[in-house]
Amino acid sequence: MKPRKVKIVGSGIYLPKKLITSDDMDLKLQVPSGWVLRKSDVRTRHFIQDETAAEMGASAAYAALANAGLTFADIDCIVCTSGTMQQPIPCTAVLIQKAMQQEHSGVPCFDINSTCLSFVTGLDTMSYLIDAGRYRRVLLIATEIASEGINWTDKESASLFGDGAAAVVIERSTGSSAILHAAMETYSSGAHLSEIKAGGSLQHAKQHTTANADNYLFQMNGQALFRMASKLLPRFVEQLLNKAQLRMDDISLVIPHQGSAMAMRLLRKRLNISEEKLLYITPTFGNTIAASIPIGLHEAIRLGKILRGDRIMLLGTSAGLSIGGIVLEY
Repeated sequence: MKPRKVKIVGSGIYLPKKLITSDDMDLKLQVPSGWVLRKSDVRTRHFIQDETAAEMGASAAYAALANAGLTFADIDCIVCTSGTMQQPIPCTAVLIQKAMQQEHSGVPCFDINSTCLSFVTGLDTMSYLIDAGRYRRVLLIATEIASEGINWTDKESASLFGDGAAAVVIERSTGSSAILHAAMETYSSGAHLSEIKAGGSLQHAKQHTTANADNYLFQMNGQALFRMASKLLPRFVEQLLNKAQLRMDDISLVIPHQGSAMAMRLLRKRLNISEEKLLYITPTFGNTIAASIPIGLHEAIRLGKILRGDRIMLLGTSAGLSIGGIVLEY
């Protein structure tokens, strides 16, 4: 499969107003001082104060446009790549366009959702349409409010999450920038290991009661997911690199989904990735669902950890259980 000539030309993030420390979380979860930091390694995270997902996405989108030296008029498609939605209908991308005060623009908007891998899936999918000339420039936006769905009785998973949004602008590349290879695998034997059971058509919101309230909150079997991922990831990454005709030594930086500190340790150990080559931002942001990879990408660019011409890997797992990755030349 030939490389797709696509370039990331700008990135931006938005972090909600409310900064939450690990000490704050200790109090909220009613656990001993230092428990959250020991369990999650998340020192700080952000929770929404009065922001909506669309407003956060709009702010990140305008930051990405400014970073690229572009205006909204340069964009001809908006894709929201989030694991959570602001409301069931319409899609969140529509609400982001409205929050950007571009409701009369006619720019097409739609969502791509593969939970924590949504940004990776969105970048992979839209790169074909950019490469084919269907769109000139696309805004990819991941905007996540995890704090509204946290099950506070599940203290271990509750300690992981944060809210945030990130956006990138992609366009057709005239240089060496390209997507070299992308892949995704899904093993639905893990479908119920990470889920929000209710809120869809199976158990509609109108059925919400005090007795079934937990079904509307996030539930995760972290140990079982860890075991599945640890078996599947090494072979997946080996094949991803082989198809890109690269070795891990050729990769300047791996930007993973920041699922948990335990997941980061798994990646380093099972994939033999050196500490300096694995971007680790969990302590500062927590797990921001699908926004975690583009937030990591933005931070890597901002901090000079990747430069034009560098080959990088985006890698993660998501509810499903799915594994996904992209190898690209930045």
